Formats: sequence, C-alpha cells, structure tokens
Amino acid sequence: MSTSTSSQRRVKEAAVAQATAHGRVRRLGVASVTLMIIAASAPLTVLAGGVTTTFAVTGILGVPLSYLILGAILAVFAVGYAAMSRHVTNAGAFYAYVSQGISRPAGVGASLTALMAYNLMQVGIYGIFGFTVSSLLSERFGIDVPWWVPILVCIAVVALLGVNRVDLSAKVLGVLVALEFLVVIVYDVASFAVAPEGVTAAPLAPSSLFVPGLGAVLSFGIAAFMGFESAAIYGEEAKEPHRTIPRATYTAVGIIAVFYAVSAWAMAVGTGPSQLFDAAGQQGPDLVFMFLGTHVGQIAADIAQVLFITSLFAALVSFHNAVARYFFSLGRERVLPGWLEATSHHGAPKAGSLVQTGIAVLVTIGFAIAGNGSELGPLYPVLTMFTWLTNAGAMGLVLLMAVVSVAVIGFFRRRRNLRVGAWTSVIAPAVGAVALAVVFGLIVANFDVLLGLTEPSALSWVLPAIVVVPGIGGVFWALRLRRTDPALYARIGHGEEGAKAHHLGDDD
Repeated sequence: MSTSTSSQRRVKEAAVAQATAHGRVRRLGVASVTLMIIAASAPLTVLAGGVTTTFAVTGILGVPLSYLILGAILAVFAVGYAAMSRHVTNAGAFYAYVSQGISRPAGVGASLTALMAYNLMQVGIYGIFGFTVSSLLSERFGIDVPWWVPILVCIAVVALLGVNRVDLSAKVLGVLVALEFLVVIVYDVASFAVAPEGVTAAPLAPSSLFVPGLGAVLSFGIAAFMGFESAAIYGEEAKEPHRTIPRATYTAVGIIAVFYAVSAWAMAVGTGPSQLFDAAGQQGPDLVFMFLGTHVGQIAADIAQVLFITSLFAALVSFHNAVARYFFSLGRERVLPGWLEATSHHGAPKAGSLVQTGIAVLVTIGFAIAGNGSELGPLYPVLTMFTWLTNAGAMGLVLLMAVVSVAVIGFFRRRRNLRVGAWTSVIAPAVGAVALAVVFGLIVANFDVLLGLTEPSALSWVLPAIVVVPGIGGVFWALRLRRTDPALYARIGHGEEGAKAHHLGDDD
C-alpha cells in the first residue's frame, strides 16, 4: 500500500471517529440524499394532486413549461447554494448560511421561519393523507374511519423512523420513490399512446403559459419543488458533504423539473386539451387513477392509489427529518433549549424528532375538533389542513431561498481567499435572488387563489404571519443574546465549529 493511500485511509478513519464521537455517523451518499429530496417532493402526489389542481384552477395549458422554467430558476439558485455547502456543513442549513452570509440575527430569524415553514409543510400533508386513507378504506372495504385516525397511526410510524438511523429512512424512501416513478412512467407512456386528440406540443409552447394567470401557475408549481433545498440539512451525515450535497441538489432539481414537465404534458395529451380543464376540475386526483383503470387495468389503478398514499408517507418522513435536524442544530447552539440537541444511539436527532411528532399530534387534534360537523364534509382536511398549511409553508421556503441567495453573495465577499468565480459567488446568486423574489411576490398576489378563496379573508393574513412573524421575533432574540450572552452569540450559525469562525471578521 502506498504512503498516499495509507494517509488517505487514516484521514477517512479519523473523520469517522470524530463524527461518531459527536453521535453523527456519516452514512449518506449522493443517491440517499437525492432520494430524500425527491421523496419530499412526492412525484405521484404532485401529478395526481398538484398538476390536476393547477390545470383545474388556472385553466392554463402551459403548465408543463412552467416546471421547466421553475427548474431553471432553482438550478441557478443551486449554483451558489451548492458552492456554499462545500464550506458550511450544518444541519441547520438555511440558518447557518444566512448567519454566516448576512448576520447572526438574520440567521436566527431565518431559522425560526424555516422551522415554521417545514412544520407547516409536514403537518399539512397529513391532511390529505388522512382523507385519502379514510376514503380508500371506505370505498374498498366498507370501513368508515374518521380521517384523523390514519393520521395518528402514521405519525407514530414516522416518529419511529425519525429516531432511528437516517439511512434506514433513506432505504424505505428509496423503495417507495422507485415504485412511484414506475407508476408515473406507466401513466405517461399510456397517455401518449392513447392521445385522443393526437400528440401536441402546445402545452410546451410559451404562448400557452405567458397569459393572464401565469402567477397562479408558478405559485402552484413552486410547491412541487419544495424539499429540493433540504440536501444541505444532511451535510453532517453525508459521507463526503463537499461533493455529496452539491451533486444531490443538482441531480434532484434536474430530475424533478424534467419528470414533472413530461408528466404534466402527458396528462394534457392523454386527457385531450379540449377536455382537460373540465376533467381535472371534476375528477381531481381520480383523473390519474381512472385513466389507469380504463386504459391500463384496474389492478394498475389500485396499485397507483396505494402508492399515492405511500407517496404522501415518503414526503412526511422527509419533511419530518428536516424539521428534526433544524431543532437539533438550534438546540446545539443554545438558540433554542439545549435539550433539543439530544440524539439517539443511532445518531438521529431524537429530541427534535419527538418535538415535531408532538406538534403534528396537537395540530391534528385541533383540526379534528374544529372540523367536527363541518359543512365541507369528507374534504374538510384537504381544503383546510392540507391547503392552508402547505401553501403557507411553500411561501416561507421561497422567501428563505431568496434570502439565502443574498447570503451566498455576502459569504463569498467576506471570504475572498476561497477564490470562487464571479458566476458562482455573485451573478448566479443575484439572478436567483431576483427570480425567487418575483416568485414570492406572485405567491403573495395569488395567495387567495391558492387557498381556494373567492375573496380575501383573515386567512390571507394569518397564514403568512405564522411564517414571517417568528422570523422577525428571531432577529430581536438574537440581538438580545448579543447583549446578554456574547459567547453564545458568537457560536450562532457555526455548528460544531463553535466560535472558531468568529475570527473571520463577521462580527455582526
């Protein structure tokens, strides 16, 4: 064995030993992290739920093209984001990036907004999960179960995975995501084969997208990508974070954008452009399942319905992991109570996982009590819990990505010794910041539409406030820490590095 090879092996062994000492063993490779990201975006859920809803609500044929445009925007955002991930490894991703790129107060504010946004996304998905499982049990087996019962059972299963080895979650998600892709591919192929009005490229034409209502299409579409930015959260558990995180991020964005664009195009072709909007509005998610039952076989439709449920489950596990790691990161640095940094013997953030589980239980019970006897009937958890919370969560994450783009510019400006090119350190982040700010503005402008409201109501203000107000509070909390506990303040956003980075000059 050469001296060089022996030296490399000793370095790797030392890194593993150090990670183990902190209870954070690096188990995840590019494939595992990519699966975590794609699972959060839930391919079958996006097709059956997101794409059909977008067609039905907006009446715009160019939905497929919107996924390619959003993918391009997020790919530009990922340039600086991925570059920064090579230098900042922290389970609190957005929190650490904003802290080191803008200021510590801004970082704490971003962390609390991120916590709220991820919790809203995760808990909101439980709403459609409970409705779907309850409906399936009633239709197939004649068993009437309240929608909140399947949710509580699912919360328990997700909690069990959350306190175990993270690569166990990755393996479970890998199987589920692979099956989802297979079903969607079968649907796509069958759609292009059936094509009642012929195969047309009209859904991909700019003239089909750039019409009044474009903002609503982009607002719906951006939610399909939420979770792609979570790669950096797993940096402390990735085998080679400086390579794994960027590769997983780019891979996920590319796969998601192309796959959703092709699948949305297939839906337009398979249904027929002239029938598409009415069919999507009347059938909703069943548009996919009924098509499969008619043109592929009832067994395929049944399998797809089951996988629709597992798709939701996969997204729930992925977002749960993200929230747990944010709690862990903030607890470790004492921005939140220190007991939140507790991990299981597998290295998973046990305390953060349990807190997220508790939040999910309380919110579910609250909606169950509020919805007792609701005039919305069986669709209550979908039209309230799912629609309200996930759209508010997506809004928060888009805002955070715009802020992170600015943070990337600040980070590399302060560290000119890293010798990163202008495209990576300034141009791409600036373009990403502007583009994401525009998307955020479109979401705000179309928020009533996203919530299914015909006119503004208190929800139009309350839900955004749930995401933004904690962030503002976080800024003031950090400013207070700067006065009362300078040592703790110096550690903000630097994870296991502690205050070592304080000498770099970011005395904000």
